[in-house]
Amino acid sequence: MKSTNASLAAALRRVTQKWRARFDSELKGSGHTLSRARALIALSREGGSMMQRDLAAELSVEHPTLVRLLDGLEGQQLIRREPAAGQKRANRITLTPEAASVVQRVNALFEDLLDGMLATVPETDIKIAVRVMDAMVDNLELIPAPLRAAPPAEEQGR
Repeated sequence: MKSTNASLAAALRRVTQKWRARFDSELKGSGHTLSRARALIALSREGGSMMQRDLAAELSVEHPTLVRLLDGLEGQQLIRREPAAGQKRANRITLTPEAASVVQRVNALFEDLLDGMLATVPETDIKIAVRVMDAMVDNLELIPAPLRAAPPAEEQGR
């Protein structure tokens, strides 16, 4: 029988997987993905512009992944990459005027899916879940790193 902690971890995984699949399904045919939508929403929440490294951190992606994501958004003319003032190797990512309608549709989809997902969940339960998730984040930040050392590279291939 699974422990309560393992059950919680499994439930979080299931919600994340279903959320991603449903969001991508809703966006099918639009040329967008959940990853692109998250980038557009993040930029929108920051007033339409942010540093590339900050966007990578916000999306929890590595630089090469973000570059591919930005290439796609730039190809759709939804963002511009501009050199950051006074910083040789830094870029500022800015939403284009064409992005406004896409951001609006993506935000509406996000809200509709969220409302549907939580339709039968009492508000008191949602508040408890938020408190639990906040505590989990706080606790993760308190765990000393590295918790366990990864095996040496030569052992990983065995």
